[in-house]
Amino acid sequence: MYIFVTGGVLLGDLLERFWSGEHRALARVISMVENEMPEKDELLRKLYRHTGRAYILGVTGSPGAGKSSLVDHLVAEIRKRKQTVGVIAVDPTSPFTGGAILGDRIRMNEHALDKGVFIRSMGTRGSLGGLARTTKEVIKVMDAFGMNWIIIETVGVGQAELDIMHIADTTVVILTPGAGDSIQTMKAGIMEIADVFAVNKCDMPGAETVVAEVEMMLNLQDDHIKWRPPVVKTSTVHKGEGIEELLTAIEKHRENLNQKGFYTKRRKERARSETLDIVNYQWQRLVKRQMNLPGRVNQLLEKVGNNEIDPYTASETILELILADSGMKKAKNVMS
Repeated sequence: MYIFVTGGVLLGDLLERFWSGEHRALARVISMVENEMPEKDELLRKLYRHTGRAYILGVTGSPGAGKSSLVDHLVAEIRKRKQTVGVIAVDPTSPFTGGAILGDRIRMNEHALDKGVFIRSMGTRGSLGGLARTTKEVIKVMDAFGMNWIIIETVGVGQAELDIMHIADTTVVILTPGAGDSIQTMKAGIMEIADVFAVNKCDMPGAETVVAEVEMMLNLQDDHIKWRPPVVKTSTVHKGEGIEELLTAIEKHRENLNQKGFYTKRRKERARSETLDIVNYQWQRLVKRQMNLPGRVNQLLEKVGNNEIDPYTASETILELILADSGMKKAKNVMS
C-alpha cells in the first residue's frame, strides 16, 4: 500500500530509498517528522520495529564549553573503528523570529562527505530542557536507518536542563576551567546526571583544579552511586587530546550497563515514559483542535475570562466534552 505525501512523492518510494541507505531519503524523512507532516505517525509506526539497535550518547554542558568541537572529534574517533554515526545537534531558536543559525553543522563540516556520518541540526523551537520536542522521534529515524551510534548534542544548558538523561544511554557532561568555584560542583542538577565527565580545554589554567573538585564531589557521593563517573581531560586544540580516552570511558560505561542489566531496564522504562509522552501530546492536540472550532469549549473559556465560572469547573467540563467527542468519533470509525 502506498501513501501519498506532500508534493506527490509516494511514501513507499521514499522508504525504499531510505532502506537502501540513501542520505537524501533520511533527510526527507527527518524533515517530515520535524515539520509534523500528516503522514508522520504512520511513518514512525513503520520504522519502529527496526529501532533499538543504536547506542545513544548524550553530550551536554554550558554554552561555550566546546560541545560541538568535542563531538566532531568523537565522531572521527568512532569512524576509525569503522562504525557509523548519526549526530543530532540542537541549537537555540530566536524567541523573536523563530529562526536558528544551526551553527553546529558548520563546526562539523569535516565529515560532510563521509557516508558513514549523518549530521542534523535542529532548532529548539521554544522547547525547554536542552532538546527539541521532536528529538526522540529523529533518534528513532536514525536508529531505523542503521546508525551504530547516535550522538545528541544539547543546546547550551544551565543547571536544570536535564532532558538528555531521559534519552541517552550514556551522558557526557562537559566542564571547563573558569566556569565557577567548587560550590558549583556540589549543586544538584546537571552534575548529577553525568555518566562521564569531560574537562574540556584542559590546556587552559585551572583544569587540574576542576578535576580535583569533581573527584571530591564524587567521593562525597560514592556510597550512593552504582557507577563512579570517570573524569577525563580533553582538548580539541592539540590534536584531540584525551578523545580516545573519553570514548574508552564511554564504552566502559556501556559494558557496565550490559553486565548489570541496567541497559535493558533503562530502555524499558524509556519506552513506557515515551508512550505516556505521546499520550500527553495527542491529548494537547485534541484540546487545541477544539479551541480552533466555534462551540462550547470557547464559550466556557469566554465565561472564565468574564469571571462567570471558575477555571476548575470549566476544565472538568472541557475534559468531558472532548472525551465524549473523541468517543463518538471512535465509535463511528469502528462501525464503518
